[in-house]
Amino acid sequence: MSKIQVLDPITIDKIAAGEVIERPASVVKELVENAIDAGATAVVVEIKDGGISFMRITDNGCGIDREDVRSAFLRHSTSKIRSVDDLLHIGSLGFRGEALSSISAVAQVELITKTKDQTFGTLYRIAGGKEETMEDTGAPDGTTFIIRQLFYNTPARRKFLKTPMTEASHVGDLMTRLALSHPHISFQFINNGQSKLHTSGNGKLKDVIYHIYGREIASNLLQAEYDTPGLKITGFLGKPIISRGNRNFENYYVNGRYARNSIISRAIEDAYKDFTMQHKYPFVVLHIEIDGEHVDVNVHPTKMELRFNNQQEVYNAIYSAVDQGLHEKELIPHVEMPEPKPAVQSTPESKPAVQSTPEPKTAVRSAPEHNLEYFMSKMKERVLAEHEEKKKKEEAVTKQPVNTIQTIAEEKTPYMQNTAVRPQISTQTTAPEPPKQMELFEDHLLTREAMQKYKVVGQVFETYWLVEYDNSLYIIDQHAAHERVLYEKTLKSMQTREFTSQMISPPIVLNLSMREAELLNTYMNRFTRIGFEIEEFGQDSYAVRAVPDNLFSIAKKELLIQMLDSLSDEIARNQSPDLIDEKIASMSCKAAVKGNMKLSVQEVDALIGELLSLDNPYHCPHGRPTIIAMTKRELEKKFKRIV
Repeated sequence: MSKIQVLDPITIDKIAAGEVIERPASVVKELVENAIDAGATAVVVEIKDGGISFMRITDNGCGIDREDVRSAFLRHSTSKIRSVDDLLHIGSLGFRGEALSSISAVAQVELITKTKDQTFGTLYRIAGGKEETMEDTGAPDGTTFIIRQLFYNTPARRKFLKTPMTEASHVGDLMTRLALSHPHISFQFINNGQSKLHTSGNGKLKDVIYHIYGREIASNLLQAEYDTPGLKITGFLGKPIISRGNRNFENYYVNGRYARNSIISRAIEDAYKDFTMQHKYPFVVLHIEIDGEHVDVNVHPTKMELRFNNQQEVYNAIYSAVDQGLHEKELIPHVEMPEPKPAVQSTPESKPAVQSTPEPKTAVRSAPEHNLEYFMSKMKERVLAEHEEKKKKEEAVTKQPVNTIQTIAEEKTPYMQNTAVRPQISTQTTAPEPPKQMELFEDHLLTREAMQKYKVVGQVFETYWLVEYDNSLYIIDQHAAHERVLYEKTLKSMQTREFTSQMISPPIVLNLSMREAELLNTYMNRFTRIGFEIEEFGQDSYAVRAVPDNLFSIAKKELLIQMLDSLSDEIARNQSPDLIDEKIASMSCKAAVKGNMKLSVQEVDALIGELLSLDNPYHCPHGRPTIIAMTKRELEKKFKRIV
């Protein structure tokens, strides 16, 4: 049986380092927080190779006295607290005294520091927990840490690090959150010699948001303020139009500390519940000041988790702050309407002159507005038409406009040529376009005889189409049906490389974060396969010059950002190619026709024909049914024709 023995200090430090130091971003977090606690007004972070080989953190804080330098690298040595009672009123970001000890145990550390009272600075080197040198040096006031070769003496830990680009993106996200948490401090982040972030430190939170996220988000912010004894909330809320597909833009800080807490997230999302769609998350930057005795930050060595002893009060306060901010202003989006073209402006007297052209879709769309008189006249006309058909009389309704008769005839008999209804212009319709369009979809049905039985009855609520076929009534949701058609079209084009790109001018310019840019580069070939043409457009910017033809009508920045958001989960980033294709293809559903959108009978016939040719025409990509059926027997039972 093995004997129990105390581990040596070096092994203990390496084990402890595993709790605090997970990646280069962990090192930057600990050292920048120390700089903030030291009263720095400017912090510069420079990394190379994602921080794996080189990190330099410089601040203009108070510095470290020469006699305290060695003690600073001992475990549980700190200047922040003195006893257990101080844990109840922690006012600093760091307090555990483990950071420098853990970093020096797994990296080569060089420290240059100087206080205002000292003439010379101090240069101190330590690697793997062992001191190498300590000497005087010239230095400005403040502290500079240089970290080289992270995990050089623990190869097992080093091989678990991601690529330099991924590690750099984690550092970039961290610097973003630190800049938002302390707008009065100037932060600069340099990656491989390029400045990625540089805030002014003027104390204005909105300026920091503008600098990081750009004008679009900064111009769609609502202010949030809430004050109650023991708890104060300030910050900004994003309008619902800038919601995102993940929680990466939920920024909240408790007493200046960025942390994760399910209570805060739930309160924010519940307040936004009536303003955002499902699986959409808001943009917020909230600063929460709470009495230290009500919050426990000593939950995890990384201090990334919080616990409250008054959770319900915290939830109510955050919910009220967000809810009041959202209701303070009217959130109706403003839409810029394009100027109407002169050719579209036509008078009612000019409509009969246009009827000589064989364009039945235009005639259908030129029907009067759906008011009460329109519905009553339409109902009367259809009843009269049925009576005339039964009696087989060829009497013409002289008081009805010609275009109205044409509309009724097309809706009653969508598969008949217009020459049977409009004998007056039959000589001019030498090339009947609608029958040719119908023939394109004839092979979607089993036989020509079956197609003759298939009949579109009409539309209800401008969303659902009624189709009669084989003693059954089918009700089809035009939005769900079109979603399914577009989804399978896009998926098939990705698998067979049969796609068509549509150039757009001017191009859509995307300003991406480091993580979003990495995602785009990782899946660039996937986007190219379905018809996108994307190229670099300056630092952290990409220009989208072409989009798939089925996305042309909705090709906007929001759709492309949403595509990247859907791929941003760490687990989802290693999905199989088929799953990634399906995720991208599901975005094409945004181009589907919506409910309450008028379609002609010919358009619906084409849509139904395509739907019935699919492998799974019964559900949209999101699981909703596209078509439901009711048999003739069920209808007769409802009307008590049979019992």
